[in-house]
Amino acid sequence: MHFLPEKIDNYVVAHSQEEPNILQELTKETWQKVLNPRMLSGAFQGRILSMITKIIQPKNILEIGTYTGYSALCLAEGLSSEGKIITIDKNEELETLQNKYFEKSGFRSKITQFVGNAIEIIPTIDEKFDLVFIDADKSNYINYFHLIIDKMNSGGIILSDNVLWSGKVVEALNPKDTDTKVLLAYNKMMNEDTRIETILLPIRDGLTISRVL
Repeated sequence: MHFLPEKIDNYVVAHSQEEPNILQELTKETWQKVLNPRMLSGAFQGRILSMITKIIQPKNILEIGTYTGYSALCLAEGLSSEGKIITIDKNEELETLQNKYFEKSGFRSKITQFVGNAIEIIPTIDEKFDLVFIDADKSNYINYFHLIIDKMNSGGIILSDNVLWSGKVVEALNPKDTDTKVLLAYNKMMNEDTRIETILLPIRDGLTISRVL
């Protein structure tokens, strides 16, 4: 979803860093072989994720929602020298494709994958995080936040994807639309929770950046 006029959006993309070749390969294979390829973070947002991690150089990253591994590789670009990523996805069928590109990237040793329900897995992880990227089922965004907030280091960053949900957050709510209802509550919570400071950016489908106080 693009919220900028097409000409402006094209100009922005044309004057931003290009994605590495390996991510172009992963994008192509995802579109060829995987259902719902639009779930990819994509080149422009991927460069934003990369830039954020390069600025903060996190030691520990948690990613909720691996998909085919594109965003994990973007986040890995800015890891500190001893840094690592834990990434969780419920779809075991994607693990082979993820591993293929994790191996090719050179970041294999820095990435730990969990397959299963993140709601059950997160409480078992005994780590403090400098960065968390939430990009999974929208109906659980609030639950994910409550699970990770006490695992965040002070000054840590929480990134939340798809928070504008194709513009549905400003349209009349369909009572049966659970995802939009949860995202409305989530966006309000992230703006009001006194443990964080938040800015919502209209990047692609909406990206929230929250800093833990």
